[in-house]
Formats: sequence, C-alpha cells, structure tokens
Amino acid sequence: MDNQSISMLHEKLKQEKGIHTDFKNDMTYGEYLGLDQLLSSQKLLSNHHDEMLFIIIHQVSELWMKLILHELKSAITAIQQNKMQPAFKMLSRVTKIQTQIIQAWDVLSTMTPSEYLEFRDKLGKASGFQSYQYRLIEFALGYKTKHILKIYEKDKALSQVLDEAFKAPSIYDVSIQALAREGLPINKELLTRDFSITYGGEESVAAAWKEVYLNVDKYWDLYQLGEKLVDIEDWLQQWRFRHMKTVERIIGFKIGTGGSSGVNYLKKVLDHRFFPELWDLRTNL
Repeated sequence: MDNQSISMLHEKLKQEKGIHTDFKNDMTYGEYLGLDQLLSSQKLLSNHHDEMLFIIIHQVSELWMKLILHELKSAITAIQQNKMQPAFKMLSRVTKIQTQIIQAWDVLSTMTPSEYLEFRDKLGKASGFQSYQYRLIEFALGYKTKHILKIYEKDKALSQVLDEAFKAPSIYDVSIQALAREGLPINKELLTRDFSITYGGEESVAAAWKEVYLNVDKYWDLYQLGEKLVDIEDWLQQWRFRHMKTVERIIGFKIGTGGSSGVNYLKKVLDHRFFPELWDLRTNL
C-alpha cells in the first residue's frame, strides 16, 4: 500500500466517529476472549524456531475439538428428543470444523524431519495419542476402547468425565433408537445394550437403513441423518489419513513419543468403521 492509499485510509477512519476508543470502564475484545491467557499459553521447552509451530497447531486443533464435542453432545440430545433439524445444523457444523482440522496438517507438514528432531526429545512421553478430547470424540461416535482410560487416571476429575462418556450412548446408538421410534423393526436388545461396548453391526439395523434409503420421501429425516453421519465419518477418516501421512513424512516409522507404534498404529485405526451399516448399504442397495 503506497503513502497516498494509507492517507486515504486514515481519512476514512477519522470519519468513523462512532468507533469506541475509551475502554477504561468497558470490556475489550481481548478481555472477552481471554487473549492474555490464550496467547501466553505457548511454553517452549527449546530454542528451536519450529517448536512454536508445533505447539500452536496442536492447541488450535484442541480448540476445534472442543467445539466438535460441544456440537456432538447437543446433537445427541436433540436426536434423543426427536429434534432432527437442530441436530442436522449441529452435525453440518461438525463437518465444517473437521475440514479446518484436516488443513492444519498441511501447515504442520512444512516442518522437516531435521527440524522436528531438534526439539522432539523435549516432549518426553507427551503425545497427541493422549488427547482426551480426541478420545471423547471417538466415544461420542461409538468407538469405545477401555484400555485407553488408564492414561487419564492421574487426573481424577478428567477420569470421571471420560468414564461417563465411555458408558454413554453414542450418536449412532441414539440414531438406531430414532429408527425404532419411526416404527422400523430394530432388535430391542440394541436399544438397551451396554453402550461401553463398541458397536459392530446388526442385521435389523442394516435392514432398517436400507428401508430408509429405498423410501426417502417417507423417511426424509432419517435419510438426512444417515447422510450427516456418513459425512462426519468420511471427514474423520480423512483427518486420520492426513495425520498418518504427516507423521510418516516427519518421523517415518519411529515409535511415537507416547509409546505407540506411530504410523503403524495410525494405519490400523483407518480400518475401523463407526457406522458400518451406512457404508454397507452402498453395496447392498
């Protein structure tokens, strides 16, 4: 921008007489957002330039995951209350958030293996594998892994939150209940099953979803619900894939700082399906 353009911009700003500049007794933008705390939360353990990138990428991802959980919890409640339209809005928002998290891997992948090695040892045993919000997302989607809970025993309050989420119905469990509410013949044992066990598929659910997709006009809300769930799983798997490829690009097949097998572990979880009948019906329709 040249000097003339800058002068014109300053003149235009002067004409905005309603702009508030005195905040002695009013809350500022920074105070509302808690920016002092937020922007001072990057505690570098090394002097390496790229550690700031590493910390911020993961902190931003955790903030997005917090919003995903906020939307998923409300969507589960809405579906239980048969309030489908609000649930659809929330689930659509989740997929948009997922695109942001996926793109974060592109930024992190600008860090080379040599650069990461300069500060990797400073992480100790800390690892993204320990992200409790990611585990809560998996629980909300129905993937329940009991051995994971041991990681969080250090924090009693957090451990209780995870235990409750572990035992609670997932979004797919309440979707199956929604199928039953519409009169579709669902195995009654599924409606009161132990929700701490990862759901693996069932014939009556497969038949119900097939009926929905063959009679879209009759079951329009359930049809939309099915597609919203497919969107979420699709984007989650893309996030998992980008995670795996970014890790492979930066550390190859080294063991993760948290003790996992790294890339090999990330490849294994790609095979898990959250909503199996919704994917199988693509073949069976």
